[in-house]
Amino acid sequence: MKHPGNAPLAEQLRPQKLEEVVGQEHILGKNGAIGRMAESGHFSSLILWGPPGCGKTTIARMIAKQSGYELENISAIDAGVASLKKIFEKAAIFRQDGKRILLFVDEIHRFNRAQQDAFLPHVENGNILLIGATTENPSFELNSALLSRCRVVVLHRLEAAHLLDLLLRVEKHLNCELPLDENARKLLCRMADGDGRYILNLCEELLAANFSTPLTEAELGEFAQTRAALYDKSQEGHYNLISALHKSLRGSDADAGLYWFCRMLAGGEDPRYIGRRLVRFASEDVGMADPQSLLITEAAINTYERLGSPEGELALAHAVVYLATAPKSNAVYTAFNNAMRVAKTSGSLSPPAHILNAPTKLMKEIGYGDGYFYDHDAPNGFSGQNYFPEELGRKDFYHPVERGFEREISKRMAWFAKHREPNKN
Repeated sequence: MKHPGNAPLAEQLRPQKLEEVVGQEHILGKNGAIGRMAESGHFSSLILWGPPGCGKTTIARMIAKQSGYELENISAIDAGVASLKKIFEKAAIFRQDGKRILLFVDEIHRFNRAQQDAFLPHVENGNILLIGATTENPSFELNSALLSRCRVVVLHRLEAAHLLDLLLRVEKHLNCELPLDENARKLLCRMADGDGRYILNLCEELLAANFSTPLTEAELGEFAQTRAALYDKSQEGHYNLISALHKSLRGSDADAGLYWFCRMLAGGEDPRYIGRRLVRFASEDVGMADPQSLLITEAAINTYERLGSPEGELALAHAVVYLATAPKSNAVYTAFNNAMRVAKTSGSLSPPAHILNAPTKLMKEIGYGDGYFYDHDAPNGFSGQNYFPEELGRKDFYHPVERGFEREISKRMAWFAKHREPNKN
C-alpha cells in the first residue's frame, strides 16, 4: 500500500483551483459571490464564516493565486498589532510598485475591537485585500466598522457526499484503497462531522497503521474513538442548540427535543442551565394550559441536584418529554407583556378608593375602603367589582386558549365577565 509523502495528506490534496473546492458551490459557482468576483477578476475584502475544515484557508489561497496578489498569512491567536504594522508597511511599499498584498487572518474574531480597527484605513485605501476567517458569528464578534468594509460569505459544513468525494480523491491520489468496508466508510464520514481536514487526517492515520484487511464499522470506531461534537458553551453553538431545543418543545416534538437535549449534554453543557431554560419554557410556552408543567420541571431540577450526573439527567429528560407533549399556551406570557406595557405607560394612577385599606380615621373619612364588597360574602364568591384605576378603565390582557386546562379557565372567565357588575367597571 502506498503511503502519504512528507507533506500532510490534507496539504497534498489541497485544491489548486476554486472550482476544485468541495461543498461550497453556493459561493464558488458562477452565480455565487466569490464565483462572480473570480469571473470579473475583481475581488473585494471578505469575511469567510464557516465551521472548521470547510475550506476557508484554501479559498483564500486560491483567491491570492488567481488574483496575483502576494499572500500574507497570520493567525489572530498569536499575532498582535506589531506584526500587523509590519505587514501594512510592506503593503504600502508594494502598492507604490503596483503590487498588492492579500492578508489572510485566521480566527479573526480573536482580535479585540482596537486590533480590528487597525485594519480599517488599509482596507479602505486599498493597500491590502483582507480575507478573515472565523468560526463564530461575525455579527457578534466583529465590529460594525470592519463589517461595513468587508463582504461576509457563509460557508457550509461538508455533507456526507462531499466527504465521500474526499475519500475517493485520497484513493486516486495514493493509488490505493482505504482499509474500510462500506459501513466503515459511512461511519468515518459521520465521525468527521462536516470537517474535511479531520477526515483527511484520519485517512492518513489509517494508512500509516498498515491494516491487512478492511476495518468494519465497529473496528473503525475502536480505532478512532468518537469525535466530540462541535459545541462552544460560550459562543453561538450554545445559543443555536438551546434555540433548537426550545423550538422543538414548542412544536411538540419530544424526539427532537430529546436529541437537542442530548446534543447539549454531549457537548459538555451544564445540566443546570438546561433546567433553567426548561423552567422558562414551562411558563412561557405551556403556561396555564398545563399548570403542572412548572411543578414537574422544578421537581426534575431538584432531582438532578440530589442525584447529580449522569443519573439526574434522566429526570431532566423526563421534563423534556413532559413539556413537549403538554398542551401549549403563551396566553400568560402575552398577557404579562401587555400588562407590563400598560403599567409602564399609564403613569402613577392610584387604585380605586374602595379597594384601599383604611387603617386610620382620616383615611376612612376620605373614602378609603368605602363600598368594598368582600367577595366571600357575595353570591357564588364573586362581587364583580372594578379593581383597575378609575382613569384607566378596565383592560383585557389575558385570553386563555381552548387547549388543556385553559379550556376550563376560559369557561370561568366567560362566567366572570357575564356576572361582572357593569356599574362597577
